Order: sequence, then C-alpha cells, then structure tokens
Amino acid sequence: MVLADLKVGESGRVRGFAPTEAAYRRKLMAMGLTLGAEFTVTRLAPLGDPVEIRVRGSALTLRRDEASALRVERT
Repeated sequence: MVLADLKVGESGRVRGFAPTEAAYRRKLMAMGLTLGAEFTVTRLAPLGDPVEIRVRGSALTLRRDEASALRVERT
C-alpha cells in the first residue's frame, strides 16, 4: 500500500520505499520518514494532491508522486 491510499484520520507506518533515486530516498528519510516511523494523515487537498501528514511531531506535506515512493501499512 502507498501513502496516497490512506484517508484523513488514518494512521500508518513506513515499511519501505519504492525503487527510486537514492538522493530522493535520502530526502524523505531526512524529513523523518524512516523505516518504522509512524504517521497520521491530517489533511488531503480536494483533488487529492497534496497530502499532509503528522510525523514525529511535525507536519509534512507531500505531493502524490512523492507520496507514492513510500510503502506503508495501516495501523
């Protein structure tokens, strides 16, 4: 499952990354999206892009294509 599949109010945990450039993966990890990190979807734009999540006490907004690089599980 990918982050974009979750609805507002649902929580999840990062399980891995899609095959992407290593630099982009490092960028996501620098923003706190490391393996096992738990997050909650707090907002979703009317057309579904972007999505805002709360991770490690911070709000983070990702575009749909950025969010699709994360493999997550619903908690």
